[in-house]
Amino acid sequence: MTTAVAEPTTLRALRVVALVETVSFGILLVCSVLKRTTSFNAVPVMGPIHGVLFLGLVYLVLTLRSQLGWSGLKTLLVLTIGSPFAPFVVRRTSR
Repeated sequence: MTTAVAEPTTLRALRVVALVETVSFGILLVCSVLKRTTSFNAVPVMGPIHGVLFLGLVYLVLTLRSQLGWSGLKTLLVLTIGSPFAPFVVRRTSR
């Protein structure tokens, strides 16, 4: 079975969103620790930013999964545990 390859600009968007979403997740984790250990509280700012980026990642993954040839299990893994690992999966799959 031959799988179609996603258009380069669409695939590039998925790569960028996956990377930025992962970085925002890391920043949100740091902000959560700082909130509990100091008076610094950036969680109300970083939470919604990370949420929007995650929703963008979900949308792109669900839209492009058939073009990338991803099975339902791979898609589920990317969406459930994928936040920190999504850029690696996307990059490896799209070569």
